[in-house]
Amino acid sequence: MTMMATEVIKMNEQVNSLAATAGAKIRVNDLNLYYGEKQALFNVSLDIKEKEVTALIGPSGCGKSTFLRTLNRMNDLIDGVRVIGNINIDGEDIYESSDVIKLRTKVGMVFQKSNLFPMSIYDNVAYGPRMQGIKNRKTLDALVEESLRGAAIWDEVKDRLKTSALGLSGGQQQRICIARAIAMKPDVILMDEPTSALDPISTLKVEELITQMKKDFTIVIVTHNMQQAARISDKTAFFLNGEVVEFNDTNVIFSTPTDQRTEDYVTGRFG
Repeated sequence: MTMMATEVIKMNEQVNSLAATAGAKIRVNDLNLYYGEKQALFNVSLDIKEKEVTALIGPSGCGKSTFLRTLNRMNDLIDGVRVIGNINIDGEDIYESSDVIKLRTKVGMVFQKSNLFPMSIYDNVAYGPRMQGIKNRKTLDALVEESLRGAAIWDEVKDRLKTSALGLSGGQQQRICIARAIAMKPDVILMDEPTSALDPISTLKVEELITQMKKDFTIVIVTHNMQQAARISDKTAFFLNGEVVEFNDTNVIFSTPTDQRTEDYVTGRFG
């Protein structure tokens, strides 16, 4: 092979590499996390594209929820946690920035169990904006309606906004939690097994909502439900023992994975 041909191949590889990472909202490079002396994440590197749903799958204790919480520095709340590596969101290293409040406004989170406040539906959704200094009633009214519509629950609750949010069904409460996250105008929404406590009908509603939401948000979801990952995600990362074994288009992960461990997991041989 001539020198010129070699250079052309290298240039093509560089172009393909750039194309593969184009549109990355979140870029994780060589991430390691320790709980005291115990290492929980090992050399995690992946790019999460903008306005896609990225699913994190793997057996219990594999590091997927730990990884999810690095994306908005929730692990900072745990004593003895040490993070090495880089996480860039829109080109900014979130662990070099000291403004964690700004980060958690930009990167919202929905937890496994709904964690609504013991207050009205309206006040739950308006809570974050009020904490940010928004006091104008018309502005709050519009924001609450917009957020509830964005969470596909406005028509169900519009006539009971002043009633307690805790009186709603589990599926409705989880969608109020999603509305509360939307109200903060984030770019990214993290979801940690958001449907694991829900019945099948409520799960379907939340899945349909997630599919709609990716038009406006970058979504990263931890799920134990592999059928759910296959239904709603664009990309899937398979975690095992704190490492990313494989990260690819979801249809590739579930149909033609390149690693035997991935195939064993998605076909139910372990996990």
